[in-house]
Amino acid sequence: MADDCGTIVLGRRAFLQGGTLMLAAASQLPQTLRAAETGPVLRVGLMTDLHYADKPAAGTRYYRETPLKLDAAARQFEQDSPDFLVELGDLIDAADSVDVEQQYLKTIQQRFAGISKERHYVLGNHCVDTLTKDEFLGGVEQAKSYYSFDRGGYHFVILDACFRSDGQPYGRKNSHWTDANIPPEELAWLEADLQAHDEPTIVFAHQRLDVSNNHGVKNQAEVRKILEASSRVRAVFQGHSHQNDLKEIAGIFYCTLRAMVEGTGAENNGYARLDIDSTGTLRVTGFHKQSSYAWNNPA
Repeated sequence: MADDCGTIVLGRRAFLQGGTLMLAAASQLPQTLRAAETGPVLRVGLMTDLHYADKPAAGTRYYRETPLKLDAAARQFEQDSPDFLVELGDLIDAADSVDVEQQYLKTIQQRFAGISKERHYVLGNHCVDTLTKDEFLGGVEQAKSYYSFDRGGYHFVILDACFRSDGQPYGRKNSHWTDANIPPEELAWLEADLQAHDEPTIVFAHQRLDVSNNHGVKNQAEVRKILEASSRVRAVFQGHSHQNDLKEIAGIFYCTLRAMVEGTGAENNGYARLDIDSTGTLRVTGFHKQSSYAWNNPA
């Protein structure tokens, strides 16, 4: 079965070999991919673009349905027991006032915080449309908007592209969603961070680093150059464009997850589990409208 992006999902497993998406029954998967069935070294829960808001649906975005969709993800992750959870941005939708936006954040954060003890939040443009970065980060109890950490022999990087072209951070309705940038200070930090670590690395972002259209970080080519130069980055997980997508650029896989807010009803939910096995295989198990993938590109 294929989704609207043409990716094969459900029932059979997709895998990547030499940058090409291929299809195989589980028994026909390469040995390196079948090895993942013995259990992951690391397990990560992933979701993006929840856009929670207490307001009527607009187009294909059903803001008030997000809590029930999140509850479904919580039940799945309770079974899967991920080591940590990453929300890839736009946890909330924009509001006209700070008070209303803070209430959106408080409501969804109460549910979200109950899923996993360890959580990481990527800033999305809607998270800091009305709120400042400090206000959003305070609401989710996270100290920084970009940082790195290590788990299970892997290095993980959280990026923040919610900066205007002039370097000013988003907040208080001072920005436009198409003007997303990673500023020089963060680029310098990223380069130094990657040089200081030898572990295989996975990057989390909101705005896309693999496209040059409105959904992409404007200086994405400069960011990719740093990622590629490290020879350690194996994958980038991102959101923002609300659609399933997977690209390989210079040996790095860019996996874009589907937005949870899109569509009405339980069947239109979307979230994922990332398993990393002892062979270095990365396996994305998608639920509902989220596509599934697996690939091995050892650094």
